[in-house]
Amino acid sequence: MSKTIIKDHPEEIVRVGAEIVRKAAGYAVAHRGRFTMALSGGTTPRPMHRLLAEDPYRSDIPWRHTHIFWVDERLVPADHPDSNLGLARKDLLDHVPLPAANIHPMPTENTPAQGALEYRRQLGEFFKPAPGRLPALDLICLGVGSDGHVASLFPGPPADDAGDAWVISVRGGSPDIGRLTLTFPVLNSAGQLFFLVSGKNKAAIVKTILEEPSAGLPAQHVQPYSRNLIWLLDRAAASLLTERKPSENREQ
Repeated sequence: MSKTIIKDHPEEIVRVGAEIVRKAAGYAVAHRGRFTMALSGGTTPRPMHRLLAEDPYRSDIPWRHTHIFWVDERLVPADHPDSNLGLARKDLLDHVPLPAANIHPMPTENTPAQGALEYRRQLGEFFKPAPGRLPALDLICLGVGSDGHVASLFPGPPADDAGDAWVISVRGGSPDIGRLTLTFPVLNSAGQLFFLVSGKNKAAIVKTILEEPSAGLPAQHVQPYSRNLIWLLDRAAASLLTERKPSENREQ
């Protein structure tokens, strides 16, 4: 079951997203002693990352007990303008008291196949899931592409053929370059996920994802086992959905 939250302005959904992070972090640290979150790249989450770097979130979130992972990464150096790690450092990580050892970037220095195997190894060593189980992050923040892709899981293979892999290498997107990405089983094992989507250019794909379940788009495969999924939409992104009030929540 998912919940949809619609606000009039993108700044409002960014703040709701930051509140989700703050609450999830506090709960996880209080109950398990640490908080694990995977960040997404692209432009949509950047305002939320910048907000998290400011008070009250900079002070309220237990950063020293927080571990940051990535949903996906472009296979470029960290100082490249297309690097998700580089953008996260610029917007968030360099501005909060997060220990360097708590940052777990995807490896980009090896071949794509080697990078996928290495990140899978890192996830296994950190989470230590039981045999046959998957690493379970506390929270994952996601965006969605105009073609319905999520993370770097684009329509068609290899995302459809990932099998039981935790991390795969792909090529595509904008820019059209090699990438590493978590797979649907890992995404769906998270305790909580939320999509952050804004802008009129996303309205058509949002309508398809939320109201046409037979479309078979990658984003529709995000169905967490916890059933804890939230769609945060501004009014522009939600403009083609069934009409409802700006602050109204809808469960699906």
